[in-house]
Amino acid sequence: MRKITYVFGALVAAGAGTYLVVYLYRWQWQRAMICGVLLLVVEVMLFGLATLGRLNGLEERLRDTDRRQRELDARQEDILTRLREPAVAHEERRFRWLEDPADRTYVFVPVLMVAGVLLSGLAWVVQKVATATARPAERRLAGRLAVLAAPDPAAPGDLDDLPPLGGGPGGRTARLATVTVVGAALLAALIVGLADLTQTRKEEANENEATSVVVQIELRGTDMSSDGKALAAQQIWESCRHSTAAPLRHASLGDLGDGTFAGVVRPALTEHDLMRLRGCLEDAPLERAHLTVVGVGDAEAVEG
Repeated sequence: MRKITYVFGALVAAGAGTYLVVYLYRWQWQRAMICGVLLLVVEVMLFGLATLGRLNGLEERLRDTDRRQRELDARQEDILTRLREPAVAHEERRFRWLEDPADRTYVFVPVLMVAGVLLSGLAWVVQKVATATARPAERRLAGRLAVLAAPDPAAPGDLDDLPPLGGGPGGRTARLATVTVVGAALLAALIVGLADLTQTRKEEANENEATSVVVQIELRGTDMSSDGKALAAQQIWESCRHSTAAPLRHASLGDLGDGTFAGVVRPALTEHDLMRLRGCLEDAPLERAHLTVVGVGDAEAVEG
């Protein structure tokens, strides 16, 4: 379940980041802010899940440690209780032939001594025979294991020629450095590309006389009359007149009927200004109103 949550959060974060860049490119600031807030929320959620997972792991370890400590304390108490038992309880374990003096024969200890001497002598003979017969077998075993023996540390060049296991610290450092450089390069490319797309730079003037923009407005749950649509369209149009680099002093908006309006901008807009105006119109923060740009065109200057 945790892996599914991580995968879902990563997909949501990737989608929010992608649309954040797209909306910034389109100059749609309201949608870009929403995607940015969503991306921030997902990142905080993933960080909280990772932190909660670590805390749960620490809690489980503490529980295991406490359980093992309680079991160890219980065993210690059991052993201490057994050690503190009175010596009277062990009197029943004595030999019966020591309890009655009349039954003593005084032969038990000498018999044990003689038996010990005999067993010691027999063990010495077995050891000598085993030593004499085991030397060839040990020599053959040593010859088979010689190929598996570690090289001599004193011999120069033996240990230096062996490749390090797992790549060694140098390999891990190289991989980490490579990943860091690639990540930094991708981040720098993203920042430079985004700055290039959103930068306001001086462009060549549009030689046409004017630019016409055809828009269509939709209202949800409010006044659906033509006057209400015209008022909402005029408010959005006026709020976006300052979104372009060139001042829109002569920008009129005419009603074409059925919620469609046409705006005429003089002088003609450049490509970058037109992109900014389209983004502002389609992202205008007017409540329950949505404006869509359905067509854009330039009017050529009339000669003579």
